[in-house]
Amino acid sequence: MINRIRITREERPVCRQIMKLTLPIILQNLLSAAVNSADVVMLNFVGQAHISAVSLATQYASVLFMVLYGLGTGVTMLSAQYFGRGDLRAVEAVEGIALRFSVAVSALLAAAALLIPEQMMRVFTPDPELIEIGAQYLRNVSAAYLCWGLIEIYLATLRSIGRVGISTALNTTAFLLNILLNAVFIFGLFGAPKLGAAGVALATSISRITELVLALVVSGRSRDVKLKLSCMFIRSRALFRDFLRMAMPATLNDVSWGLAFSMYSVIIGQFLGTDMVAANSFTSLVRNFGTVLCFSVASGGGILLGHLLGNGRLEEAEQGAKVLMKLTVLSGIAGGLVVLACIPPVLRFASLTDTGRGYLKGMLLINTYYVMGQAVNTTLIAGIFRAGGDSRFGFVCDTIDMWCYAVPLGFLAAAVLKLPPLVVYFLLCTDEFVKWPWVFRHYRSRKWLRNITRENVLDT
Repeated sequence: MINRIRITREERPVCRQIMKLTLPIILQNLLSAAVNSADVVMLNFVGQAHISAVSLATQYASVLFMVLYGLGTGVTMLSAQYFGRGDLRAVEAVEGIALRFSVAVSALLAAAALLIPEQMMRVFTPDPELIEIGAQYLRNVSAAYLCWGLIEIYLATLRSIGRVGISTALNTTAFLLNILLNAVFIFGLFGAPKLGAAGVALATSISRITELVLALVVSGRSRDVKLKLSCMFIRSRALFRDFLRMAMPATLNDVSWGLAFSMYSVIIGQFLGTDMVAANSFTSLVRNFGTVLCFSVASGGGILLGHLLGNGRLEEAEQGAKVLMKLTVLSGIAGGLVVLACIPPVLRFASLTDTGRGYLKGMLLINTYYVMGQAVNTTLIAGIFRAGGDSRFGFVCDTIDMWCYAVPLGFLAAAVLKLPPLVVYFLLCTDEFVKWPWVFRHYRSRKWLRNITRENVLDT
């Protein structure tokens, strides 16, 4: 097994190229996970109800993230290949198309969070206390949603042309500010009011607004691509059709997967009790750290493959994909070890009931191997396949897996059979492994290995 995943001397140059793109993304993802950790760590001193409420309320942010991530990977899918081809005007046009969708979706969610937060919380829980706390959180975080829609598309465009350092620097500033402001508004430092969960949301909004301002400053000095709304009005019927045909399945894939994953929270919140909800908050936190490396490898590798494919270097792209898979397996093993190492300190720190602590230990043990399933599927579906414009397979595969298998199984186990909570959670965590046979077969078919760029695309 070790020999099969060993990086050979011939593969080392490709490995170095992937890691050059991956390392800034690792830092960015680590900081993102650190912000989520800071939320849970600081709210731990406020109470279990605040942890549970924020955990449920942030499911909407998770869905928005999936929309923006899908649009961003659509941007990467097309822009990386056009950048490999040397067509920066097409890259700007792709950015503009994505902005049309991202601004509309983020504005809609921001309006809902501001106007009907109580109704949004009732989707996840009937508990009046959690609804009240969660509604305060949603109102205060609504501004962040709107900014996020602009920022993520611009950062995705920067990453697609290899400017991962700039993207990481902007995210780093926002994340560090978020952590600082979390402490200020949760604990009432420097004369600020103690706001609890609402303080977490306010800190998020201020940091996102700051990040948007910095992005505009960077954009004004950029020679490559800029964050400007005028990009939304660049017209190309051929490029728009390509975006709908390739990027929209990627977006729908991530939205479908994100909504289904949010349904896991509905199942836990409605049928398994507040102890499981609180334990799931800590579990998600640790799993985020466990998947940082493998998700970053998938992103960096996908960008490199896109550049190679757009430049017509198909054989090099195929060899690069093989190296990427080896790195993914290694990163998945590392992620499982990270989760395992986190179990003792997390159990000591978490302010949970004895029942909740028992749930937390079992859920973390399940995630020691679950991260491998996420690592492999993310690299193949969101990295390798999308680099060649193949997003439809992932959409169909994930939709069938999540909505025809995992979600119905979870409701059946929790609501009908009333199985023990940890058994329900274990069944939910089989979703990644069920689709492996189809995913690997599609990888071996080489249908994803293609150049998707067009000549004179802005003239059509």
